[in-house]
Amino acid sequence: MVGAGVRTAALFGAIIALFVVVGGLLGEFVFGTFVGGLLIALFLSLAFNLISYFFADRFVLWANNARIVSPEEAPRLAHIVSELAPKFGLVAPRLAIVPTQTPNAFATGRDERHAVVAATEGILHLLNDRELAGVLAHELAHVKDRDVLLMTFAATVAGAISYLAQFVIFSAMFGGSNNRSNVNPVVLLVAAVTAPIAAMLLQLAISRSRELRADEVGARTLGDPEALARALEKLEVGNARIPLASGSPASSSLYIVNPYRASWFANLFSTHPPIEERIARLRSMPVSYRYAPSVGSPRFAPTRGSGTRP
Repeated sequence: MVGAGVRTAALFGAIIALFVVVGGLLGEFVFGTFVGGLLIALFLSLAFNLISYFFADRFVLWANNARIVSPEEAPRLAHIVSELAPKFGLVAPRLAIVPTQTPNAFATGRDERHAVVAATEGILHLLNDRELAGVLAHELAHVKDRDVLLMTFAATVAGAISYLAQFVIFSAMFGGSNNRSNVNPVVLLVAAVTAPIAAMLLQLAISRSRELRADEVGARTLGDPEALARALEKLEVGNARIPLASGSPASSSLYIVNPYRASWFANLFSTHPPIEERIARLRSMPVSYRYAPSVGSPRFAPTRGSGTRP
């Protein structure tokens, strides 16, 4: 637990340091002052983060065709979430359904008041109540730790580094350097090419770190790590069999497992740790009890107008 927090803090420190270096090099090369480029970098990052802070959850729901539903429209999902939320010290978040048979789930929203837990129709059909509770505990752990906000910050800083690097490359190509600059243009170009790659790798490492932490926090709070372990086994097979056909690959890190079919090369840059590692970690955790829904737990009913039969 402490190790995961320290690892995440170190990764954030690295990506921010990279951001400062690239911004400073840009300022030194174009304006002859380290501070000038850093101010441009800070402005870009602030603008991106503000937009993401207020609108990221809406974009994620829209990009994944998710629809906010009432508890009456998704009674089984609502019942389990309402049971689990107090265990995390949370008010039950809003619910959304993604109309696809790809079995998956994600959480979005910058804080508890704006949180949304989304489940696909496929996951509601595939998992039993115990397994679904494991998945939803994982998503509530993301909400509790504000992981969506953290990942949005990491993504926007990585994006700002990419934009700065492109600015450096175009400035070098079209003679935009300042005569007072002490930066070797070749060194600068190498930095401009490698910095976005390094930023992306750091962003992916942060994403994997937060997934492992959400597994741990969710399973420990639920007290039933085997529930999530079994769910992950089913979800890995289910998503390979029915990968997500629509939506934005940029939001793949939000899902509990990668919903898109990936090549072996793409797996090298995965936003998620290997399923085998996640399952092994879960099965090494102590078990407090086996989750069972309270008496009167509703069976899954399809959302209105979805056209899906259980």
